[in-house]
Amino acid sequence: METDFVQWLLARIPADSRLEVPPGDDAAVLRPPAMRRTVVTVDMLMDGVDFRLGPDCSPEQIGHKALGVSLSDLAAMGSRPEAAVVAVALPRSGGETIARGLHAGLATLAARHDVTLAGGDTNAWDGPLVISTTLIGSVPPGRAWRRDGGRPGDLILVTGAFGGSLLGRHLAVEPRCREALEIAHRFTVHAAIDCSDGLSLDLGRMMAASGTCGIVRLADLPIHPDAVRMAADDGRSPLDHALTDGEDFELILAMPPESARALVAAAGTPPFELPIRIIGEVEAGSGLVGIDSQGRRSPLEPRGYLHAFDS
Repeated sequence: METDFVQWLLARIPADSRLEVPPGDDAAVLRPPAMRRTVVTVDMLMDGVDFRLGPDCSPEQIGHKALGVSLSDLAAMGSRPEAAVVAVALPRSGGETIARGLHAGLATLAARHDVTLAGGDTNAWDGPLVISTTLIGSVPPGRAWRRDGGRPGDLILVTGAFGGSLLGRHLAVEPRCREALEIAHRFTVHAAIDCSDGLSLDLGRMMAASGTCGIVRLADLPIHPDAVRMAADDGRSPLDHALTDGEDFELILAMPPESARALVAAAGTPPFELPIRIIGEVEAGSGLVGIDSQGRRSPLEPRGYLHAFDS
C-alpha cells in the first residue's frame, strides 16, 4: 500500500541541512544558499520511450537514469545540484517492488552528487511506468551557462565520446556535474548545452540560440566504440551514429580559444579525468557546416531524436 511504502521511503531519506521542512509534510521547504540563484529543471521518462522495463533494464537502472538526465541539465548550466523531487506513476502489478528499486537507483546517484531527496509523489495505475524528476540547483548571480552566448571566434569543445548509447550507456548516465563546476570555476565558457537528443541536433540548437554558425571538423569528433559496434550491425557509419544517436549526456561548450586550449591541456588530469576535445569553431552566420578530412565544406543537417506529436 502507498502509506506503507511512503513510511519505508521516509525512513531512508537522510536528514539534510538544506531542508528546513523535510520530506513527509505537504511540501518540503528548502534553504536557498546565500548569494546564489536557483536553477530548476524537470524531465519525464516513460516506459516504451526512454527505457523498457524488463530483464535488461531494472528499476535501479531507471532510477539512476531519471536522476542522471536532470543532473546533466544542471551540469549544462554550470550549476551545483542541491535537491530533487520525484514523482512516479507505478504499474499496479509489482508497483512496490519497482518503487523500491527506483529509490535504490535514485539514492545511490543522489549521494554521489550530494543531492538531497526533498520529496515527491506516488500514484498507481494500469499503464506503464512513468517517472518525473525535478532538480533544483544553484549558481552565483550572472554565472549560469546559457545556450545563447556563443561568439564568432569561439572554439567548440565536447567531453567524452558519442554514438551507440542504446547499447547500454543510455541507462548508465554519467552527468558531468563535477567537471562542469570545475570548468566554470577555472575557465571562461560563453555557451553550453548537454547532448541528450543528438550531437548535431543539440549543437544546432546552441548555434541557433547564439545566432551563429557552427563549423564542425568531422575527423575530430570523438566516436565511441559503441557507435562502431552499432555501425557494424546496421550499415550506418560510426560518424552518423556519433552525430545523431543522442543520449550521450556529454557537454558541448563554446569557449574563447585561450580558455578552450587550457581546458584541453588539463584533460586527463584530476579533476578532468575524461577526454575533452576541440571539434570546431564558431563563425558568423547560421546553421552547421561540416568539414571532412580533405577540407571540403558542406552543410551539416542537425539530426537526432525528436518527440512526434499528431495534429
